[in-house]
Amino acid sequence: MSRPTIAQLRAFLALAEHLHFRDAAAALRMSQPALSGAVAALEEALDTRLVERTTRRVLLTPAGERVARRAESIMDELDRLVEEVNAVRGPLVGPLRVGVIPTVAPYLLPIVLPRLAAEFPDLELTVHEEQTEQITAELLAGRLDVILLALPVNAPGVTELTLYDEDFVLVAPAGADLPGGALPRTALADLDVILLNEGHCLRDQALDVCREAGARATAATYATSLATLVQLVSGGFGVTLVPETALPVETRAAPGLTPHRFADPAPYRRIGLGFRATSPRSAEFETLAAALRTAVAEEIAAVRLPA
Repeated sequence: MSRPTIAQLRAFLALAEHLHFRDAAAALRMSQPALSGAVAALEEALDTRLVERTTRRVLLTPAGERVARRAESIMDELDRLVEEVNAVRGPLVGPLRVGVIPTVAPYLLPIVLPRLAAEFPDLELTVHEEQTEQITAELLAGRLDVILLALPVNAPGVTELTLYDEDFVLVAPAGADLPGGALPRTALADLDVILLNEGHCLRDQALDVCREAGARATAATYATSLATLVQLVSGGFGVTLVPETALPVETRAAPGLTPHRFADPAPYRRIGLGFRATSPRSAEFETLAAALRTAVAEEIAAVRLPA
């Protein structure tokens, strides 16, 4: 019996998680034939059937279930080995896999990435943009090292570091009948608020603000991005809530809009880092958080740093 390779174990673990060859291949960003070949090679190396292939999905055999449990512990130990070596080499040296939510990535990354490259020249950064649920799952599965998202994470085993708070701003057509000056939250009660599609944490946060104000969301109109959302407002479909960091970028591309800020205490969201509580790189992530806070403080005046 020959020994399995790391690549074979990784492919089999993805298949055991997704129980679908196409989905498992997509999760590993590899071709489906390559994944199928790796799993077949693992079965040959172990001289046993690990999966039962049906027309629609994959089932694990009893041997496959045992191999999946052992393979997961092996990959966890390998990840810890890499993390411990990187921690010894120095802060923010070597590979760092970062997940970022879509309502943060286009507004924050252009500010912080050049600074990180200058301050930590030996950092090998890769960025994966996806919604909160996906990057949190990727983090806990060991495929990401740290995630940048709205807090709280609401997942066991994730440690949070606050980066900054930013207010929500009401964006409305220029001719909207709204009072001047700072808006009370109750002003939302008379407006049609359009939101992002389900799965975006910004949608959930905006819904919370609307509920508190007794407002209703427009059920017929949703968008997949903040850019589309603001364009819909520009086209007269309603109003929406936009985080301060996104406001300059998105309103610049949409004519005929007026931002309205809320009276204190304004609704806001908290942005932070999340990482596995078991990671030996916690000191590195503290360093990363400090660098991000410094960049944000110097470049974005509208946000508030933690005390």
